[in-house]
Amino acid sequence: MDRVYELQAETLRTLAHPRRLEILHELAAKPSNVGSLAHRLGMSQPNVSQHLALMRASGLVLAERQGREIEYRLADPDVIRACALMRQAMQRRLMSLASASIGERPAAVEGRLSVRS
Repeated sequence: MDRVYELQAETLRTLAHPRRLEILHELAAKPSNVGSLAHRLGMSQPNVSQHLALMRASGLVLAERQGREIEYRLADPDVIRACALMRQAMQRRLMSLASASIGERPAAVEGRLSVRS
């Protein structure tokens, strides 16, 4: 098996948690420390730290000491682009499912879905 497939599967396993995806999107917008991320996401600092440790171990984020704080950032911006493409596909899927279940046109459902890339 190609090593790239193995790394891709490992990365996807790491990203298979909604909170990690939220953290990733926050870091794409702005490198941050744990406290700042926890505040913006309404999570506890220990919980954010735990998620960041997993993402750091898998190579998704980098940590850099800034005085007493550690600032986290994306290791590769292409990862967030891949996540954004998947998010768009899932939004289309939700629209399709919603329109099929209530008999509406997808455009009517789309107006009710929030888009966050």
